[in-house]
Amino acid sequence: MMPVDPGAIATWANAVTVGRVMISPVMFALVPDNKNGAWVAFVLWFILCSSDGVDGYLARRHGTTRSGAFLDPLADKILVLGAMFTLVNRGVFWVLPVGIIAAREILISLYRTVVGAKGVSVPASRLGKLKTLSQQLAVGFALLPPTAVRARDMWTGLLWVAVVLTVASGLHYLWKAHVGVTAHAM
Repeated sequence: MMPVDPGAIATWANAVTVGRVMISPVMFALVPDNKNGAWVAFVLWFILCSSDGVDGYLARRHGTTRSGAFLDPLADKILVLGAMFTLVNRGVFWVLPVGIIAAREILISLYRTVVGAKGVSVPASRLGKLKTLSQQLAVGFALLPPTAVRARDMWTGLLWVAVVLTVASGLHYLWKAHVGVTAHAM
């Protein structure tokens, strides 16, 4: 199998990533107006989150690209923030933790865009991946009917864990950027 050009845009991994973004609004529309969760929304959420692993596998197998390094975290943000704001709109999630998460995601996305324009790729760190998983779990358990009602403290706790990991990973990216700038100035 021929490796993919790092500058390529049309790759199988990117196709999966774009598919995740395109299907996300359907999942948002399936989130119920009550706090009981919904199987259909949960199953689609699970598929969309799992497909993140599929695009990662394809990227590792065929070769990573700069476009994939930008698109994959962007797709994660669209999926997670869209679901979280939908849950805020439905009265399930409180706006404060979601607002904190959104502010960090926007800040780091802007950072990635600015440095990306200079040819620098900022792939997701381990802490960033753990952050995304915690966000996905908080949403998933809020959508899953058995836990939506009976385990509210669990998914609310997961949401706050996601806030802590989100802020920590954002600070980690900014620290790495600061250290990188300082090292280049010497």
